[in-house]
This record gives sequence, structure tokens and C-alpha cells, in this order.
Amino acid sequence: MSRFLIDNLQYCNWSEKIFRQLRESEVDAIHVTVAYHQGFREMVSSLESWNRHFESYAKYILRGLTGDHVRQAKEQGKTAVFFGLQNPGPIEDDLGLVEICCQLGIRFMQLSYNNQSLLASGVHEPEDRGLTRFGREVVNEMNRVGLVVDMSHSSERSTIEAIHHSNRPIAITHANPYLWEPSVRNKSDSVLRELVQSGGMLGFSLYPNHLKNGTDCSLTGFCEMVAETVSRHGIENFGFGSDLCQDQPDEVVEWMRFGLWSKRPHKGAENAPAFPPMPNWFRDNRDWKNIRNGLQSVGFSTDEIDKIMGGNWLKFYDENFGPAP
Repeated sequence: MSRFLIDNLQYCNWSEKIFRQLRESEVDAIHVTVAYHQGFREMVSSLESWNRHFESYAKYILRGLTGDHVRQAKEQGKTAVFFGLQNPGPIEDDLGLVEICCQLGIRFMQLSYNNQSLLASGVHEPEDRGLTRFGREVVNEMNRVGLVVDMSHSSERSTIEAIHHSNRPIAITHANPYLWEPSVRNKSDSVLRELVQSGGMLGFSLYPNHLKNGTDCSLTGFCEMVAETVSRHGIENFGFGSDLCQDQPDEVVEWMRFGLWSKRPHKGAENAPAFPPMPNWFRDNRDWKNIRNGLQSVGFSTDEIDKIMGGNWLKFYDENFGPAP
């Protein structure tokens, strides 16, 4: 059986250097964010930029639409790139744009990003209202066309309602268990139990704000968390979504969190957000070998490691991209 390496969430400042590093570590596929607070036309501009990347760096990357593109990338020594939205802004208030986004190559869409959206509540809202009426219609349409529901930045009630309402498995592409680290972005054991029972996937995050002790989180501690989660919920529904934001300037994290909806914080403010340093055992894509070695050191077998490192995500791609059978 082939060994695959898939990272199901990155938002790097893309460059030849990063594409080369992906190949140095033999990363077979990545899911990349092409929109946060942008509308439909701005999302299209992002896709235009990616078309230029595919042309300029064809020896490193190819466009991913199905699981078979991961296999093609491995055969050709490339990385398959899959597109996702971290906010439903690009569909605006038009249900028909769900299918258009899917036709343009989008494969994951979050129903909310921290705040209340037209579809669902985000993790930072003081009142968790769950899925809206429009949100339920959008989930139905996403199920129909094969666009995966992502609830990484959505609230507890919204996430559970999305799992129950969706007739196809959903994903939480980048988060960790709340029991390990009580970050507002991490997910409760109740959510993980519902997710696994429905066939969904969680991508373990390596972003410091989601880690115990942040930047100082140890590799052993992280891998022990993976082992504990698997012991509770089984191994078939877990992979990685590193949330790697390599080479992004700090003003980008301000945009990610505040978009155009808030005037605070602003440049020069003492509380202006900044990217935290990554742990020294995962600074960029060349460090995936450390994760594999760490999982081995806490008792995972080779077959189990292969599932978590990419096999589980590939199976999810095969079964959930494209129209329902």
C-alpha cells in the first residue's frame, strides 16, 4: 500500500521556496485557503493567482480536484493543491453560487469564521444560535454538489447541528481536542464523538494558539495528545491540518481576524495581533519527518502512522468530493 502525506490546511505566503520545501518532504497534497472575508469576485482573483502558480511552478504542484489527483501527484513527484474557503462570503446570499464555487474547484467551505455568518455562529460569538435557515439550505446544496462542510471556526451548537443536518460527512480541517488544550478554537469531546460517528474527519492543528504551552509545546506532548484522541475515538477519522502560515506578515493575521468589520486593533496598536512562532519541531513542511518519528515514539505502528499522515484524508477525498452517488 502506498504511503501518502496530506496536510489538510495551509495558508502560506506562497513562493517557489515553499513549493520546493513541500517536495523536499514529499508532501503529496495540501488544502489551501483561497478566501477569508472576500466576496465572490475577490475569490476568483485568488484562483487566477493560483492558475499562475500552476503554470510557473508546474514541476512542483498540480491542481487537485479528486483523490486521484493525489495519486497522480505522487507518481509525478508533485504536490496536489486543493482549494477551500474559511468563510462563506464568496457565496454571498446566493444559493446558486455554491455549485459555481464547486465547479471552480473549491472543495471545502467553512460555514463561519469566528463571527456569526449568514449560515452559522462562529466560536467568538457570545450567543451560539446554531445553523440558520439559509445555513441549512446551503448544507443541503453542498451535500448535493460535493462541497465539504468545514466547521473549524464554528461554534459548538452550530457544529453539532451541521453534523446532524448534513447527509454526508463533514470536516473540521484544523483544530485539536478541547480536553487537551482549552482554546476556544479546539473541539469538545462531544463534538469529536458526533463527528466520528458520522464518518467525519478532524485535522490536528500545529498552530501554536491551538497547542498546550503554545510555541513551547513539546513534540512528545503533541503526539501523546494524538494517541489519547485515537484511543478515545478510533484511528480512521483523524489526520493533520497544520494551519501553517509560513512567511505571512503580521498584518495578514489582522486581516484574517478582523477583515473589514472592525476598526480595532489597528497597525501600531499594542494589542495588534501577530503570528506566534511555530514550535521548533515544526517550522515548515520539511519537518513532517519529526511528526512521523514522534508518532512512532509514542507507540503508533507504521500502518497507523500512514493512516494519520495521509491515508485517512485520501479516503475522505475519494468518498466526499463530487456529487453524491
